[in-house]
Amino acid sequence: MPPAIACTGLSKSYGPRQAVQPLELEVEPGTLLGFLGPNGAGKTSVIRILTTILTPDAGAFTVAGVPHDRPAEIRRRVGVLPESAGYAEGQTGEQVLTFFARLYGQSGTQASATARELLDLVGLAERARTLVAGYSRGMRQRLGIARALVNRPEVVFLDEPTLGLDPAGQRQVLQVIGGIARQRGSTVVLSTHLLAEVEEVCDRVVILNAGRVVADGGIDEVARVAAAPRQGRVRLPADSVAAGLRVLSASPEVARIARSEARDEIVVELREGLTPAEAGPRILRALLDADLPVLAVELDRGRLSDAFLTLTADT
Repeated sequence: MPPAIACTGLSKSYGPRQAVQPLELEVEPGTLLGFLGPNGAGKTSVIRILTTILTPDAGAFTVAGVPHDRPAEIRRRVGVLPESAGYAEGQTGEQVLTFFARLYGQSGTQASATARELLDLVGLAERARTLVAGYSRGMRQRLGIARALVNRPEVVFLDEPTLGLDPAGQRQVLQVIGGIARQRGSTVVLSTHLLAEVEEVCDRVVILNAGRVVADGGIDEVARVAAAPRQGRVRLPADSVAAGLRVLSASPEVARIARSEARDEIVVELREGLTPAEAGPRILRALLDADLPVLAVELDRGRLSDAFLTLTADT
């Protein structure tokens, strides 16, 4: 299958300011991609180019296998939730979705069926005939996601979908986003400032800074570039802690060890650049080879926030 998104030498300037440096990017179908960057990094410009709202100054791109010189076809294959979405307050949720489905050429019967299906997908089936004026912000965001799916898009762009929501609303929207990729097979580009959301639902992250890609990969892979020491805790029976300290002090994976306030716990700091996924099994094996009864090995996961701050520190 062709990539869901492919960019070659993509660039965009606004007067003297280059918002997007020559961008090279390829995203496989079915990916749930976290698209990150500080304000002014170029995220919105890239999304607007890929959704054919903006024309790039140079370069080429394809979306859902369609080249950039066929913008109408790209629009038929993508769904978009903008940061600020407007709604017809005097219509019900079902009427809103039916209207947009009709715009994509669906018959009245098909459009009504699509509206009911999507309202169920985003958890609004029971409020299908409630006026949008009575929807909470979280319900409106879920309606906006449903609206972005009426054309069964191959690629979905979501810009700050949980902005302004309380924790419960955030959780509901993130569950919907995860379901889009898993259940419908769509590629999802999630643009957000909330790094915890990306860690929770995304399987790949791209970080932009000053219009160029400064990190691209899995969450742990990108977090690793921050080179921040990872900590963890090893639990042993209290009478085995002294022996555990000796074993861990000789471990090449461990940079520092210390006794915890808890009598059965040792605090460890991993060697710089080593991920918990690499260090954990080796630490456990060393302890077991020393015939120590290990109760638990808990290592902190690499922090995406560390990588983000490190890679965007010059802005």
